[in-house]
Amino acid sequence: MAEVDRDKIIKELSTNLIVKRSNIVYQHMRDPALLRYYYSIKTQAVTDRLDMAGSSPTEIFVGRWGYPKVFIGPMVPPEFGDTSLLGTPERWKYISIEDIVRFRSKLVRGMYTTNVHDVEKGRIEERMRDLALAEKPADVELEFLKKPAARVNFFDEVQPFGPSASIKSLDMGNVRSDKQLEKKYSDTDATATTAMIELYKNNLLVSQIQRALSAGTLGIGTKRKFVPTRWSITAVDDTLSKHNREEVKVFEPVDVIYAYYDEALDNRWLILFMPGNWQYESIEAWWPGTVWNEGGKEISMIGSYEGYKGRSKYAEMGGCYYSGRLAVTEKLQIMQKQAKILILREVHEGYIMPVGVWNVREHVRQTLEKEPAIMHTKTELFSYIESKLDIKRKDWIKNSRILSDMIKQQSINDYLRAK
Repeated sequence: MAEVDRDKIIKELSTNLIVKRSNIVYQHMRDPALLRYYYSIKTQAVTDRLDMAGSSPTEIFVGRWGYPKVFIGPMVPPEFGDTSLLGTPERWKYISIEDIVRFRSKLVRGMYTTNVHDVEKGRIEERMRDLALAEKPADVELEFLKKPAARVNFFDEVQPFGPSASIKSLDMGNVRSDKQLEKKYSDTDATATTAMIELYKNNLLVSQIQRALSAGTLGIGTKRKFVPTRWSITAVDDTLSKHNREEVKVFEPVDVIYAYYDEALDNRWLILFMPGNWQYESIEAWWPGTVWNEGGKEISMIGSYEGYKGRSKYAEMGGCYYSGRLAVTEKLQIMQKQAKILILREVHEGYIMPVGVWNVREHVRQTLEKEPAIMHTKTELFSYIESKLDIKRKDWIKNSRILSDMIKQQSINDYLRAK
């Protein structure tokens, strides 16, 4: 950190001067190491004991290491009451990264080893199911085998959470299930895909559907299993967006270019709906010092594309591709149109921590609520791109299948007219 004595700040934090010197802490929260350290200090109250109790925001975590034997367990904060905000990313659109890390770092992850196929074979497995089906936060008591590790955990697809520890015992108060989730749990003849789509059409939050899938409560009865949390997130985004995509293909294409723009968490979003049958592309540009380009010297760009028939391989850019696709297909359903879709995302220096792919789904949704700029020509389009984004048109074209095809098509038309 330029002109800052990093060791001095950390020493002040570690000697409980956080309250007295909070101005120092928040002034330098742009440093990922300090942010991690600060919240590890804040979690010491729950990491210095072998038990805890609180109201879980109906959230569970299923790991993937060692699959099919994995860790499962509840996510529990050391507080009671309505903790639903902690587990509902659909409500985080206007919250800063620092505040997201602050309240998510409260969640302690209990860990219990089981086989993913043993969804009905034990008491803790049963409790995970009850928690995933619950309609509101549930009171949970945990006893650990050892004290939780004092750290905040960050992943690409998954929202951050706090300390973790293996479970010795777990008790829960009476839990009332969400009626729709309970109905799908009882329907052991419906496939997981059918259940997910029906829940989504009945306006259940995507995050609720993801938890239900992860807990092994959806699908053909004999085939149900725990699904690692990060896999379930992408599986739901992928499944629902494929369903939406096929529905919008029956609509007429848009007849003008719609350009939606917004900024959030130091990300710039420019989403283009262009005339033509369904195509979808998403491109991310990561500035040096950001989450996935921390040690880079230059801007790093990555993108993924699909044509009218979709794609058969997992997207190069990961789960963000599918969460963005879900949001844009929702907008097309509202418009009753299909289009060539291009998401251009600039990730600037302020995006210092991964907070999960919900960030893409919810901020694309938010961007598409804005009033769009309307354009009719490629010249207008490229001028608009350069007016909103720092990266020049030549670099977007170089990395975009849709934009490069647009330029090639223009060149062919010019050639034919010249003849």
